[in-house]
Amino acid sequence: MVNTEDFIKRLEFLLEYYAVSASAFADKLGIQRSGLSHLLSGRNKPSLDFVLKVIETFPEVDIYWLLNGKGNFPKTERNNESTAPFPTPQKTVTDLFTQEESKPLHNVNNQKPQEENNLSSFEEQEIERIVVFYANGVFKSYTPKK
Repeated sequence: MVNTEDFIKRLEFLLEYYAVSASAFADKLGIQRSGLSHLLSGRNKPSLDFVLKVIETFPEVDIYWLLNGKGNFPKTERNNESTAPFPTPQKTVTDLFTQEESKPLHNVNNQKPQEENNLSSFEEQEIERIVVFYANGVFKSYTPKK
């Protein structure tokens, strides 16, 4: 749970660090000025939406520092790596159209593997489903109408 008084102190520190008024800070975040005023006075507690807007608008603000005073401000790369909840996966680009040395694939239907470069055998096959994977982890599955 966030200690509201300490959160307000860190928020005031941000205003001072960036040399902006509370109204300019609210405008920069895209929130109502009264909302920030209520936060600074202790009337309201910070919402998740507010915290995320601060982190998004000011990337050098460490979320752990803002919420509970742990970490550094401005955050360092080393601090950023150590506080990440999940490691960032390394992106590997695979070209599906470049032929590589063929490796035997596990055939789910126990059919004989098809020969390389034999396009006519692919043309004779009925398409069951096409799946498109996006970089953000989302996928779409397309099934032909029969």
